[in-house]
Amino acid sequence: MSLDHPAAAVAAPAATPLTDVEYAARTRAVLDRIEAQVDQWLDADVIDIDSHRSGGLLELSFPDRSKIIINTQAPLQELWLAAKAGGYHFRFVAGAWLDTKTSSEFHAHLSSLASAQAGKALTFSALE
Repeated sequence: MSLDHPAAAVAAPAATPLTDVEYAARTRAVLDRIEAQVDQWLDADVIDIDSHRSGGLLELSFPDRSKIIINTQAPLQELWLAAKAGGYHFRFVAGAWLDTKTSSEFHAHLSSLASAQAGKALTFSALE
C-alpha cells in the first residue's frame, strides 16, 4: 500500500447496471430536481442563480459569474460535474451517484461546491 494516496481517494464500488432507459430517467430526474431547487431559491430570494439546460447539460451561473456545469455522459453512464474547484465523475451505485475517485455522494458534493461559489450555504438533495 502506497502512502502517496490519501485515504479519501477510494474508488467507488462497481456501478449498478442500468439500461439506457433507466439511465436517462435517473439523470433526467437529477437535473429536474436541481432546476427545481434553483427555482425555489430564486422565488424565495435566497440567491439569484441562473440555470440553462440543453439536453443532458445543465449550466448554473452564480452571481459572481462563476459556473457549475452538470453533464450526462450516456456512453459511460456517468454524471459529470465541473466547478471552479475541478471536475468530477459520478456513477450510479446502489441507489446513489458516487464519485468515481472518492465515493462522495453527488448531491453532497454539489452542495459543497455550490456553497463555496455562492459564498453561502446551499443544499441540494436527492429527494423532493
